[in-house]
Amino acid sequence: MTATIAAVTPAATPTPAKRRRLRFVANPKAATGLVVLAFFCLIAIIGKWIAPYDPSARSSDLIQAPSAKHWFGTTHLGQDIFSQVLVGTRGVMYVGLLAGLVATALSILIGVSAGFLGGAADDSLSALSNVFLVIPALPLIIIVASTIPSAGDLMVALVIGFTSWAWGARVLRAQTLSLRRRDYVEAARATGESTWRIITFEIMPNLTAIIASGFVGTVIFAVMSEITLAFIGISTISEWNWGTILFWAQSQQALAQGAWWWFVPAGLAIAILGTALSLINFGIDEFVSPRLRSSGHTRVKTNDGHSVRMRVGFTPVLSSKQAPATPVVRRKENAA
Repeated sequence: MTATIAAVTPAATPTPAKRRRLRFVANPKAATGLVVLAFFCLIAIIGKWIAPYDPSARSSDLIQAPSAKHWFGTTHLGQDIFSQVLVGTRGVMYVGLLAGLVATALSILIGVSAGFLGGAADDSLSALSNVFLVIPALPLIIIVASTIPSAGDLMVALVIGFTSWAWGARVLRAQTLSLRRRDYVEAARATGESTWRIITFEIMPNLTAIIASGFVGTVIFAVMSEITLAFIGISTISEWNWGTILFWAQSQQALAQGAWWWFVPAGLAIAILGTALSLINFGIDEFVSPRLRSSGHTRVKTNDGHSVRMRVGFTPVLSSKQAPATPVVRRKENAA
């Protein structure tokens, strides 16, 4: 009898790298954050086409509460708030992601280069990082937006990106300094590998979690900066985003009129997006740190084969009166 290849071939086991990726996605915090972030990215792409009304179009339905016709209610000009939220998602996500990409690219280029090259290059790049580290991003954005009336989302994203890379570069430099003398890096040098290849294939994979965490942090800062600028009326109000909605709600005293639907949807969208990005950041931290991944608990085996659960910060002591099947863990008190 003959057997097919599939029948006699053992099931393919995932590689260690694939198992690590699956472990990150399996984290409930990271998975929830990624799903919510993907939803907002989808809305940013298709929001303009699925919006039921033109967000700037006026109607006779002035300050109407949410209904089947207007899901999130209307403004003082009869504008549909649901359409404004959908269309405004694009500007928020565009500024956040673009600023995060620019800042992350600069932090990798300067931080990793400074840590790996050392010497005069390290001193020069570190001095440059220190200069940008003390430049306040938000006041600079306000000055640029006030000076250039036509400054749009692209200008805001670039200013945030070019002023937010210094802290990430410092962290990457410190990590690179600890990695450049490892055995596998020295082995790569001994075999004649070029500098860019060592950095790309030996150093960078070990910095992935730090780079991802820095990117998420920059996106959060950029999103909040964009919304803040629109809310205080610095950036252009002709382009819709969540901050523009809050600006008009505040200027028309929506809270005093009892028009809660004017500012609650945009506020909830900001809160949900910020929560999603924070969950991704927490997932990255737990993915990198085994102590966080185990939630502060670990189990050890005793001499008689029982499993004892230990808590971080406590010294386990087995009681002499404990039952064989149910070991008891007590906190050890240090004598004075």
